Amino acid sequence: MIILSLEFLRAIYTVFPKLLYFACLFFRRKTHADIIIAPANSPLQYPITGFKVAPLKKSMIPGYVKSGVLSVEDVLDGDQVEGQGQSNLTISSNNLTQLNDLLSRVTYTSTIYHIRTSDLVHFSFEDHEAMFPIMIRRPSVPVLYDPGNDVNSQVTIITKTFLRYKELNVLIKSIRKFYPKIKIIVADDSLKPEHVSGNNIEHYIMPPAQGWFAGRNLEIWQLTTKYFLWVDDDFVFLNDTRIESFVEIMEAVPELDIVSMKGYETDGGCLRRIRRFHQPLPGYDGCFLVDGVINYFLARTDAVQSVGFDPFLKRVGHTEFFIDGLGKLLVASCKGLSVSHQTHRAQDKYDSYRNQGKLEEVRKLAHHFFKNYLNYIKY
Repeated sequence: MIILSLEFLRAIYTVFPKLLYFACLFFRRKTHADIIIAPANSPLQYPITGFKVAPLKKSMIPGYVKSGVLSVEDVLDGDQVEGQGQSNLTISSNNLTQLNDLLSRVTYTSTIYHIRTSDLVHFSFEDHEAMFPIMIRRPSVPVLYDPGNDVNSQVTIITKTFLRYKELNVLIKSIRKFYPKIKIIVADDSLKPEHVSGNNIEHYIMPPAQGWFAGRNLEIWQLTTKYFLWVDDDFVFLNDTRIESFVEIMEAVPELDIVSMKGYETDGGCLRRIRRFHQPLPGYDGCFLVDGVINYFLARTDAVQSVGFDPFLKRVGHTEFFIDGLGKLLVASCKGLSVSHQTHRAQDKYDSYRNQGKLEEVRKLAHHFFKNYLNYIKY
């Protein structure tokens, strides 16, 4: 059994009644994961959660207790405890009940202030040894959003535009057909900005040609809703474009950070490039856990704010966001949720900015490889 509280952080261990050498620390904040206990058949009983590893990868655990001291609370005359307030604690008894009572009062106090660090427990009895990790975390406060009454108070639609006002107006008109009251945020770095009219639309004018990711960064910090829906400025909403379906999935699976539709075969994006997924999303047929999705997704505002968009990427950038979010964002792709592209029309000035030249491509790759510490990537 394990007892956790912010006041007293302790572990209760079951052992046999003989000399016990106990070099221990224990601290674990409650997370989405359950606390897992190794049963006392070794004959040691101890907690084994708290050790973080990469999914599906083998990891080694080295170390020793080094960041704190151990004590037994309320030691009475006759209790055999040596090493109070030190990194090594020895408890001995010939009485099992007394020994377990002493162990139930073992506490750990870190001696180094750090908001995010870890230590290891070395627990031994006769010839039996166990080692388990512990995470030290400064408790943080939650970030809550008013859930409101409907999708209009839960979701903001955001888009970035550059020289494509005709396409943008078609997008807005299609949104208003199905969602007349939902807030729309437009980031605009056009060379000669034009007025964008409509109810509940926020139009942010940027310096000219600042780029795609700079616009996304501007927008995500204007959000006051729990979720946002990212769309390209040349998309168009259909009868099957159901934001509510996205929200339903995200509310039911709070670990998810991003959910998107299954992509077009001609679109870019990590999923279609490697044509794989990790696992199905439990409970949702046609939904799969992936690393990246197409350029149409519903996301948790605070989760994406924690990753951000690299403003170095001005013209071409999408997969790079999901690479930055690897290990930080849980992403799903679902069938049956759709949006459409408008018919492409040639625009020489737009295309001259949109299509990166050879020099810009080299600079982008050099930045990408350095920032993410890569030596190879296959698109």
